[in-house]
Amino acid sequence: MNYINQLISQLDDTTLLLFPFLLALITAFLAFPTIIFIAHAKQLVDVPDKRSVHSKTVPTLGGIGIFFAVAIVITLTGAFLNAKLLMPIVGALIILFFLGVKDDILILSPKKKMMGQIIASLLVILVTDVRITTFSGILGIHHLPYIVSIAFTLFVFILIINAYNLIDGLDGLAGSVGLLASLFFGFLFYKMQDMSLTVVSLALVGALIAFLYFNFSKVRKIFMGDTGSMVVGFLLAFQAIAFINLNQLNPIAQFHLNAPIIVLAILFFPLLDTLRIFYVRVVIYKKHPFSPDKNHIHHQMLQLGLRHWQVTLVISIASTSVLIFALMSQYLTVNWQLLVVVITGLIMFSLPFFINYSVFNKRFKLNKLLRKLNLVSYSKVK
Repeated sequence: MNYINQLISQLDDTTLLLFPFLLALITAFLAFPTIIFIAHAKQLVDVPDKRSVHSKTVPTLGGIGIFFAVAIVITLTGAFLNAKLLMPIVGALIILFFLGVKDDILILSPKKKMMGQIIASLLVILVTDVRITTFSGILGIHHLPYIVSIAFTLFVFILIINAYNLIDGLDGLAGSVGLLASLFFGFLFYKMQDMSLTVVSLALVGALIAFLYFNFSKVRKIFMGDTGSMVVGFLLAFQAIAFINLNQLNPIAQFHLNAPIIVLAILFFPLLDTLRIFYVRVVIYKKHPFSPDKNHIHHQMLQLGLRHWQVTLVISIASTSVLIFALMSQYLTVNWQLLVVVITGLIMFSLPFFINYSVFNKRFKLNKLLRKLNLVSYSKVK
């Protein structure tokens, strides 16, 4: 063990961080083909219905590969990094993993899923003491009492987990959003020199790159399923809360006063879509907030004529733009920066719909006309 520690100490941080990324990437790449084969053999697949945006049966157990890739990396690196921080994460992931697998195969009630999410989140909050301790002056609110801090941190965990689950509706969308968010968090953790949290981010990045390869595949396609959405959503929530906690506890940190705004910018799309879909379902249609429909932002973008990968690209560009504006406005007071992020986010995610009416419709009509002309001319020559 001493020899291993000496060897590790001789490596620079950049070289050392390649290990968790590559290990997660390779583990997931090796796991997914086996998972896909077993899922087809045992008929553990998603059958298309009227809400589906696909026409073939597809395995829904992609979360298993993501879980194993991330869990193996965190377990192996935990001995050399902050085990007190990393081991509770593995314990929480195991709880969510079994809940997700049962839900993907047998269907689990929303109450049981919510209870599992609460237990997993409380496990990490209470053992690691990673929590939101202040509102950083947002709306004039500063320090939070301990019990209020625990309750609000738990609320943030549950909110992000379920917000991420709600955007899992298109090929590549949830995977790309999770990948981008983890890349952003990983870069920020690396700049803050917290290797344990950087490893968590890179492990998820490696697992999601492998998942996206198969998720976009036409031959060996796989979906994330509830296992994946809960595991990835939990890890995004943990990274968000850990980032806020690190900055709030360090008075000289770059984002000491505005860490919550940076997190809002990184996770703006899933949070915006959740708020919007709850408003549409509860206020407009008078339905249960978790009742399924096709009123999500990504569904509306599909109706513009965009393909799955184009919707994913548009949302990724918009999300990155929101973060850039948040970083550019970080020297404003926290409430002004919050206003900048909210307005920028609303504009960026509304822009595709305005572009559709002014540009896309004309282009689609022109392409349709050209195709008809080609068919007519071809038939005459024939």
